[in-house]
Amino acid sequence: MSATSAPDVINLASGYGSFPPPAVATAAALRLLQATGPLPVAEVAGLPELRAALAEFYQQAGADRVQPEQVVVTGGTKAALFALLQAVLRPGDEVLLPTPNWFGFWELVTRAGGIVRVLPLNSADNYALSPETLRAALTPRTRLVLLSNPNNPTGRVYSRAEIAGWLRVTQDFPDLFVLSDEIYNGITFGPEPVPTLLSFPDPHQRHLVVNGYSKSLALIGWGIGYLVAPRAIAQACVAKLHATGSAVPVLQQHAALAATHNASAIAGGLVENLQPARHLMQTELALLPQVPPPQAEATYYFFPDLRAYLRPELEPAAASAELVARLQAAGVAVVDGATCGAPGFGRLSYAVPMAQLEQALERLRVGLGAPFAAR
Repeated sequence: MSATSAPDVINLASGYGSFPPPAVATAAALRLLQATGPLPVAEVAGLPELRAALAEFYQQAGADRVQPEQVVVTGGTKAALFALLQAVLRPGDEVLLPTPNWFGFWELVTRAGGIVRVLPLNSADNYALSPETLRAALTPRTRLVLLSNPNNPTGRVYSRAEIAGWLRVTQDFPDLFVLSDEIYNGITFGPEPVPTLLSFPDPHQRHLVVNGYSKSLALIGWGIGYLVAPRAIAQACVAKLHATGSAVPVLQQHAALAATHNASAIAGGLVENLQPARHLMQTELALLPQVPPPQAEATYYFFPDLRAYLRPELEPAAASAELVARLQAAGVAVVDGATCGAPGFGRLSYAVPMAQLEQALERLRVGLGAPFAAR
């Protein structure tokens, strides 16, 4: 048994919520399972009706040019990411990754033959990325800019105006791809929907999106994601998937189809149910000495700045790991911000039962102790 699964440690490090699957999705899968005869086998790209529903979903979000042929259904969102990275990266290509960002990107890029080059952003200005900063970071070896919006771990949502500013830069580089991981797009607490990259002009056919069902649509453990790409790239991904695997089982795809048709209601219900836990964590973190009030417009994480609690005699990465170990010993597991490119920060999920969350936040306060400057 791992430390984070031990019964005396409350896990705020998980990337999955504690949500039950949507009833409409499980009912759709059950209907198929109870039908007479063997389960059908889908084409590798995915059920045509699911791909059409996803294309319509993005059309309604302002991406009126997206067609079903651009959608490829995959066995989870990691599989979608890896398929796209393999399709567009050449050996030694650089992937520009604004950080903090999801810790899994590093290995996926490396396994696809690329090299991650980080672009550090600053919590002091809420992780703003100006067009000038982006342009200065691009080099002749940059093949792809990898974004997550909403951002995991920070919860930052980048607006239409911000994205438009970046694309005015990237469109000056016809061979540069932009990939947006939008898996948390439905878990947002702001007044406006999260903009999708697909809703912007793509004159060079270089915009790529991945998404999935395990976050905003509560199909946790169903193993289904998808990518949306220009047709030629989508076809290349399908060819690779056909040669190396098989289609996502139709049970999952029928569940995903029902979830897609009910996406707004499902995500809206999750957001409503998360509000009390979000308020509790935000309130408790704001009470910690020398911790700036955490900002997070989306996802079910906060990413507080805990650098005041790092041992000053240690290097940042080692001090960050020591802090996480100290919290683990106090009975609460968190994600080390160093794994996301931000040592001294921690990713904390509030998508856990309220009683556990209350106890975990108390353990967090005890485990942190006093800031080192106050000792």
